[in-house]
Amino acid sequence: MNQDVVIVGGGPAGLSAALTLGRGRKQVLLCDGGAPRNAAADQIHNFVTRDGTPPREFRRMAREQLGAYPSVSLRDAAVVDVAREGELLRVRTDDGAEHLTRRVLLTVGVVDEVPDIPGARGLWGHSIAQCPYCHGWEVRGLPWGVLAPSARLAEWALLLTGWTDDLIVFSEGADLPPDVVARLSQARVRVEPRRIRRLLGETQLEAVELEDGARLARRMLFMHPRQRPAPLVERLGLALDEQGFVRVDDQKQSSMAGVHVAGDATTPLQAAIVASSAGMMAAALLNHALTVEAALKGGPSTRPGSARP
Repeated sequence: MNQDVVIVGGGPAGLSAALTLGRGRKQVLLCDGGAPRNAAADQIHNFVTRDGTPPREFRRMAREQLGAYPSVSLRDAAVVDVAREGELLRVRTDDGAEHLTRRVLLTVGVVDEVPDIPGARGLWGHSIAQCPYCHGWEVRGLPWGVLAPSARLAEWALLLTGWTDDLIVFSEGADLPPDVVARLSQARVRVEPRRIRRLLGETQLEAVELEDGARLARRMLFMHPRQRPAPLVERLGLALDEQGFVRVDDQKQSSMAGVHVAGDATTPLQAAIVASSAGMMAAALLNHALTVEAALKGGPSTRPGSARP
């Protein structure tokens, strides 16, 4: 065994977990495959002390701070498999390396399935977003749209009126319940039943073109696209809950013994600061379990960074 915990994923959850475990004097390897979910975003918002920080700079600063903890190491490689080996887990990365560890913490997020609307992929992360707390302030008061082909999403659209008075709900031909339509009308939100043909604009949304050719000027489009588990979650066959997120117990352990999960992979409440908090909490639970386990076996061995400065 050469690790206490292998963390899979180098976003806010994984970085926060590595910091917590490093400060807990655990031997940690963080594996980062280098494909962050928020790669298209220009800035991280609603994260106190880091509001407006570019995601790449956030990761650079976090990695630099982890350098103060000699028991934490980083590997720029993607984990492709995790297998049980007695009481340990063997982790294999795409560069051919293998590591034995007591626990694995997956902070791999989810995969967003951007709707197959022409123009959507290029605007994703710029003029198309999911969270108004993360992306609303910079475009406050401008013409917005929200893709809401269900009653739940149409009702959620009422929240967006806190940022703009010019909002259109695109129902994509769905028959919304009359009471929901009435509530939207009361809030001066227009419902557009015609389907979207394409989105106009390269990095900045300019207009939404409808199926009959009509164009509605919009500057921002919010949506909640379908999400699926990360490839490693599917490969390991981890149990999912009724919403399609990884099912974990009160110790953040998945259906595979020794494999814990934190962050966006477990919840629809998704934001950088939420993921960072989830990573810290999962790491604290892991640190507690590992420390007690070692103590009952005769005490922890000497590890790098265990001596006081």
